[in-house]
Parts: sequence; structure tokens; C-alpha cells
Amino acid sequence: MPESALAMHAAQLHIDEAMVRRLVFEQFPQWRDAAIRHVATDGTVNAIYRIGTDFAARFPLRSGDPADVARELARESSAMLDLAVCCPFPTPAVVAMGVPGHGYPLPWSVQTWLPGEVATPGGLAESRWFAKDLVTLLRALRAAETGGRRFTGGGRGGRLPDADEWMNVCFRESEGLLPVGRLRALWTVFRDLPAAGPDVMSHQDLIPANLLVTGENLVGVLDCGGFGPADPALDLVAAWHMLDIDARATFRGELECGDVEWRRGAAWAFVQAMGLDWYYRESNPGMSALGRSTLGRILDDPEISALDTR
Repeated sequence: MPESALAMHAAQLHIDEAMVRRLVFEQFPQWRDAAIRHVATDGTVNAIYRIGTDFAARFPLRSGDPADVARELARESSAMLDLAVCCPFPTPAVVAMGVPGHGYPLPWSVQTWLPGEVATPGGLAESRWFAKDLVTLLRALRAAETGGRRFTGGGRGGRLPDADEWMNVCFRESEGLLPVGRLRALWTVFRDLPAAGPDVMSHQDLIPANLLVTGENLVGVLDCGGFGPADPALDLVAAWHMLDIDARATFRGELECGDVEWRRGAAWAFVQAMGLDWYYRESNPGMSALGRSTLGRILDDPEISALDTR
């Protein structure tokens, strides 16, 4: 990680500009004259370094087996290509794969750099134009064929009750930080929501940091390596992470979400947000603040708050 950053994870890998410069210049001499600089983001998976103006190197932050990481990078690259085919907005493309060296122990990747400003939880919270762009994105992703595949991961996108153990950890760690009693009560309702329908193709992580905007328009979609089949409600987290109530109503109406699907979208946003505030409070204030703002939207929403059965 950059020398000035506080580690977000146990066994987080060290990475800095000098190390990146040596790796890039040695393995990709075509970029020997390019400026290398760290890009500060709220991301939690990769350290990002610009290579000149057109590319970015991405270095996994968590320690792992190099062979496993290489396979995961290859899988992500394939998923990115699949998403690019159906996405109506620009997406990055992998242009090179790096190998370990100079003290960095894992494979890494180089992708194209997209212009635009990173979205924020509140910047376009009242924008109906942005809400409609999000609908355009979701419709296009959902229209892609699953090829008969279904969600097989262990995280968000499958069965809500599978998150019970993690939710209990989050409730315990959030005592004194959040209204845990009310949040526990809401989870007892969320976890029992019925399925919203068959799996559809999904980005699977539509947080603000993974979307680029210009003015009130969506202009790019990042971190596309998770593209795959999942609960049709999963990508609805975007509405809870970035839209206030009126813009959410526009989003819901344009997408024609039924009650179950809409509530499951809130449930997946809840699962994601519960793990952000306490876990990243010291090491990544931006992600911690995202967790609080998303939970605030959920708790303040009249329809969702009415589900609290205490």
C-alpha cells in the first residue's frame, strides 16, 4: 500500500510509486517515458497507479497465492469483455498482465483509463437524469444472456439468509456507532424476503466508486470483473447508495420494480453498508461514510421503515 496510507486489511501488501515504476519500466518498456503516480481512491481491493494519461496499473492489496490471483485476474478480464459487449457506457479494457517482482509478490494488471469524475453518495442524489442513466445501465446488463448459469458465489447476490453470520459480526462491531436495535429488527424482515425472480446478469458492485459521471450523466462503469449472474435485485443497490427519495422513485418507476424486488435491493444495500462503517472507520473514511449514508437512506425511507416489526 502507499506508505502514507493506513492498512485496511490484515496482511495488506505494501506498494509504492518507486516499486511500481520499477515494475512497469522493466516489464513494459513501451511505457518507460510515462509518468507514474498513485491515484487516491476509496477502493478496497486494488491500489491504482496512473501510467501516463491513457492507462492504469492495478495491484491487488490482499496477500494471496500467486497462481490463484493469476486465475482470478484472467477470470475478471473475461468478465470485463462480456460486460463491454452489452454495456451502453464506456468500460475499461485490460491491455497487459504484469508478474511479481521488486518485492511485490502477485500478478497485476494494466487497464485503459476512462475520463470522468468518480460518483459520490450525494453528488447526484436528486438528479432524475442520473437515475435514468442508471436504469439504462441495468436494463442493458439484465438483457445479456446468462447462458444457463446461476449465482454460485458466497457473497452478495444469492440467498439473503447466507449473510446472517456476517450481519451478526457487523451488529456486534457497530454497537455505539449505529442504531443497532433498529437495524437488527430490520434484518429479521429483510432476510426472509422471497426471491424476486430468476438470476440475471449483474455488475454486482454498483457503488459510487465504480461509476464515472460528467455533469448529471453517467459516462463510465469501472470494476467490471464481477459481471455474472445474480439476484435481479442486486444491482438496485446503486439507488440506495446514490439517490435520495425522489430520484429513487424515478429509478424504481423507470425500471418497473415490483415490491419484492425493490425491498430485496434495499436488503442487499443494507448487507453491504453494514460492513462499511465500522470496518473502514479509521482506514478508509470515504467507504465508512458511504455505509452511514446508505443506511440512513434505508432507515429514512417510509416504505422500508414500515417493515420494522418490533
